[in-house]
Amino acid sequence: MPVSRPTRADGLLGLATFCLVAAAVATGDAPRAPAAYGFAVGFGALLLVARSWPVPALLATALGITAYYTLDLPPIGLAAPAAAVLFAAAERGRALWAAVVGGALLAASVASRLAEGDDAGIVLGFGLGSEAALMLAVVALGDAVRHRRSLRAELARQVVVAAEERRREAARQVEAERLRIAREVHDTLGHTMSVVTLQSAVAQEALADRAPERVDVALAAIRSAGGSAMAELRATLGTLRGDAGVRRPPPGVDQLAALAEGVRRSGLAVELRVDGDVGALPAVVGTTAYRVVQEALTNALRHARATRVDVTVRATGSHLTLEVVDDGQGAAAPPGEGGGSQGLRGMSERVALLGGTVHTGTAGTGGFRVSIRLPLSGPRP
Repeated sequence: MPVSRPTRADGLLGLATFCLVAAAVATGDAPRAPAAYGFAVGFGALLLVARSWPVPALLATALGITAYYTLDLPPIGLAAPAAAVLFAAAERGRALWAAVVGGALLAASVASRLAEGDDAGIVLGFGLGSEAALMLAVVALGDAVRHRRSLRAELARQVVVAAEERRREAARQVEAERLRIAREVHDTLGHTMSVVTLQSAVAQEALADRAPERVDVALAAIRSAGGSAMAELRATLGTLRGDAGVRRPPPGVDQLAALAEGVRRSGLAVELRVDGDVGALPAVVGTTAYRVVQEALTNALRHARATRVDVTVRATGSHLTLEVVDDGQGAAAPPGEGGGSQGLRGMSERVALLGGTVHTGTAGTGGFRVSIRLPLSGPRP
């Protein structure tokens, strides 16, 4: 048990013990002895060390009481010198020691008084009962105080733990929102910039070939991609600001045809096939499927050097499967370019949040293949 300095309460208990013993000595019928007051000082001083050494203080008190009566000093009873130290020992978690020492003192007192010829009825009746009740009361009170202090400490610890858990949960939510926004911005701007880059190259070649109609088509594609990106960015910013206005619904499977058409205008042939009842898909599943196809098409435009992409979406009773296969060089991103890897990571994160699976790699035809499987009954626990 760690050593601690005496508190004000310890000092008050010591003073009270001294006063009680001194008063018993002063009002007794036996001759007053200076040694009796010395014992009173000693009993009170033991309370100053009982907090750090409860059992030694308890035993020292018991030995002091035994020595006191052995010297035939004025009677002071047992409660006056022992009550406070019994309380202190129980309050420090030594209730059993306090009960044993208190019981031993009572037994020794009863035996001594009976041996001296005192009336057995008085000794075993009123005297034993009152002192036993008092000792049990102070031991119980000390133990109750300890339990109450422990309960307060535990409640305070739980408050700290709860506050720390709330802080961690808030940090987790902030991190999750940050990752979500990063995925949204990457998907939106990544696809848009790929379309803009390719269409700018088409417009530049058309200008060199003096083909204004092709320039117009390329600029229209750039304008359309930019407008779509701005709309999605406004929706994302509106979510961040908490705007209560009408927001653009998130893209879903029903917008895959428009996405495929935009990629076709960039020069990449896209074959889209949708099977099953996709109109009843949960919104989050539809959005995830759209983003996966968008990322796969973006990678095909930027990195795969593909000329054709086949997109197959199939909805069954319990799952949505999606497969995107291109005829390019079979890698999501060439060495030194991180866009493909970042996009695939975001794709995997989106699918994992719904309890789905992602498989990517080289297709049997030599191109790159993305395959996902999403449950339609919500994410797994």
